[in-house]
Amino acid sequence: MNKADFNEGLLGFLDASPTPFHATQNMAMMLANAGFVRLLEEEKWEVEEGAKYYVTRNDSSLIAFTYPKASNYMMLGCHTDSPNLKLKPNPVIKEHGVVKFAVQPYGGLLLNPWFDRDLSMAGKVSYLNAQDEIKETLIDVRKSIAIIPSLAIHLDKKANTERTVNKQTDISPILSTNDDFDFEDFIRGQLEENEIRDVKELYASELSLYATQKASYVGLQDDFIASARLDNLLSCYVGLVSLCSVDADVPMLLIASDHEEVGSVSSSGAAGSFLENTLTRMYPDYDAYMHMIRTSMMISADNAHAIHPNYADKHDKNHSPYINKGTVIKVNANQRYASNTTSISKFMHVAKKAGEPYQQFVTRSDMGCGSTIGPITATRLGIETLDIGLPTYAMHSIRELAGADDAYSLYKILLGWRN
Repeated sequence: MNKADFNEGLLGFLDASPTPFHATQNMAMMLANAGFVRLLEEEKWEVEEGAKYYVTRNDSSLIAFTYPKASNYMMLGCHTDSPNLKLKPNPVIKEHGVVKFAVQPYGGLLLNPWFDRDLSMAGKVSYLNAQDEIKETLIDVRKSIAIIPSLAIHLDKKANTERTVNKQTDISPILSTNDDFDFEDFIRGQLEENEIRDVKELYASELSLYATQKASYVGLQDDFIASARLDNLLSCYVGLVSLCSVDADVPMLLIASDHEEVGSVSSSGAAGSFLENTLTRMYPDYDAYMHMIRTSMMISADNAHAIHPNYADKHDKNHSPYINKGTVIKVNANQRYASNTTSISKFMHVAKKAGEPYQQFVTRSDMGCGSTIGPITATRLGIETLDIGLPTYAMHSIRELAGADDAYSLYKILLGWRN
């Protein structure tokens, strides 16, 4: 696969995956098309040597793996969730001549970029059907149905110097001036568009707002890729395409977990049991399991902060990653990243053999350091772990920016892992 085809697929994947549910669904479809067989957690597994499998949990986390004779896996860990605005359970507010949605921030999102954006809505809905069965389905409105208008500068002279954003009162999107709007009727209409017409009662839902602006190239020579949810669907896509590109005799595993942006503490998050449960079912013999753990390596792939050209003093001068200069190796003395001498050296060796560049990142010693699924996975499994990322601007904005070269470069490194 060349870089142009790789990036075109990336743009399509980003646009088609407005929520972790949709991202997981799209990955599952791509895996099935590549010959991976679906496993169900609630059923007995009969995995066969030479086959390829995938399994999901909560419709928002996914594990896929080859099952060769060799068990020294290269595992890639990433996450399906991104900061966004989620609808509250009773979301409709009617006041001051408009209909609004009550929302709550998910994760550490930058709030200001959400103003004045065309917004749609997507997520998962559960309902009772005509046979009194609880069913779940995904919806994606796609159309721009809401917007959060800024307060005019005439009404706030300090808008460019002192304005703050109140999460309760300032970020409610408006969607109509029609006071007759009924949210349940709206959701039923979305279900009918999905050919679901036997809805006796609507139950719970997990719905998020997202910007309808498409992922795209930006730059004089298409230097950049701009999109929502680059953190961390960028890594999900790299891992997915890499896994689909290797032969079944190459031991490779992808885990894409939900809820990283809020701490990973859930049944489908990296701190949960999903990966450990899967690995022990792959290797029920304890000695074989431990051999696999101690001969394998986990690469935790999340985005990395590229040095911002307008805020260069936010970076350590000797550890300032650049866009389009290669994958970033993340290091932290306090183990906020799980990289160590052994895991770093292995990655450097493979990257050099592949002829691909890499960079190193250490946050300023006087600034806080975010964490990833890397330390969580290393702690839970005892597996050798490396934290890497693709350099990005505007992380956690509604529109992030990455390089057009870096994801493809990481893809080539991962393909060369066993060579």
